[in-house]
Amino acid sequence: MYKIPSSIVVGLAIFFASCNNAASSNENADSVTAPATDTSVEKNKPNTDYKPAFAGQTRIKAVKTQTPYEAKLLSSDLKQPWAVISLPDGRLLITEKEGTMRIATTAGTLSGPITGLPPVDSDGQGGLLDVALDPAFTTNRMIYWTYSGIVGNKNLTAVAKGKLAADEKKVENATVIYQATPPFKSDLHYGSRILFDKTGNIIFSTGERSSKESRPEAQFLNSALGKIIRITPDGKPAPGNPFAGVDSARPELYSYGHRNVQGLTIQPSTGDLWEVEFGPKGGDELNRIVPGKNYGWPTITYGLEYSGDKIGDAIQQKAGMEQPVYYWDPVISPSGITFYNGDSIPEWKDNLFISGLSSNQITRLVIKDAKVVGEERLLTSEKKRFRDVTEGNDGALYAVTDDGSLYRIGKK
Repeated sequence: MYKIPSSIVVGLAIFFASCNNAASSNENADSVTAPATDTSVEKNKPNTDYKPAFAGQTRIKAVKTQTPYEAKLLSSDLKQPWAVISLPDGRLLITEKEGTMRIATTAGTLSGPITGLPPVDSDGQGGLLDVALDPAFTTNRMIYWTYSGIVGNKNLTAVAKGKLAADEKKVENATVIYQATPPFKSDLHYGSRILFDKTGNIIFSTGERSSKESRPEAQFLNSALGKIIRITPDGKPAPGNPFAGVDSARPELYSYGHRNVQGLTIQPSTGDLWEVEFGPKGGDELNRIVPGKNYGWPTITYGLEYSGDKIGDAIQQKAGMEQPVYYWDPVISPSGITFYNGDSIPEWKDNLFISGLSSNQITRLVIKDAKVVGEERLLTSEKKRFRDVTEGNDGALYAVTDDGSLYRIGKK
């Protein structure tokens, strides 16, 4: 049993991991300690002197959970897990980066590997990524997933679907339904989270593949890189998308100007779509997604190149480009996210939980009227790279880490 410390951590020790390329991704970022002079949870010096566009856009006040809770390590036997979601019966479906899935009980018992998926390019940040259940999963057993696919000597983010076999040992009739073209030779910035919206269509995210050569594609409406995309379960552009009928624009696009979105979720209380994405050196973002909007990368950003050089014209605001609801500098390296909708810890209701990689934490954000009003950092004592977090059917949170751990976080 792992007990959460009662005080908020004011000096964050950043743990370096070697599984990704620090020169090209803030998944392994660091920061410089600064004196604690304010009430925000962040006590480290920012990388830039850029000013926020509005009060509360960064370094919001610290909050602290009052309900006694605990984090329990259920298993440490997963192999580079990337995503965790709840099955209707309460068990957990987990993807593993090398190309298999597993099912875990809430006591931590793991199934054998689930096979039958298309080959993945697991170099760098690639591999088997996110997974979502068909809204009619209880009757059709269909699942959908994102992964890094190989196209010649290049690669891309792809979406596939298949039926989870009755014996839960394989996926049957795996079919690729979408490829985020153009392909590009890189092992970085694939995105990618996937979910179903209330209309039964699929929303998923892509990265802009990190290179200075590919990053401008985030602004191109004829490219699927650096986008949030909305398609039907058959991989066609979903009806009602904002760029349908726009010349030279892909009709599957939902929003654009994104860097590397690894967190995507719908807020139960409002129906709003939220995402988190990696900034460069500083400037990780939380955005509320409005269809058709431009979220600015790489034209505007609150971060720097990893070298310390400024990016583009070094501007943070521009007409026609959306401001993040919140940003972090130094970075937290945000990956999977979920809104808490349970009842066992009432003060967490409608709060957003973000799994952090280089920050070795789970971040809790209190959001009111689409604004962040409080921030808390959880599980910092575990010193793990948290890759994804989800709410279980039992009202607890479940999280996976890059080193293969599965945690349950719930009321004591």
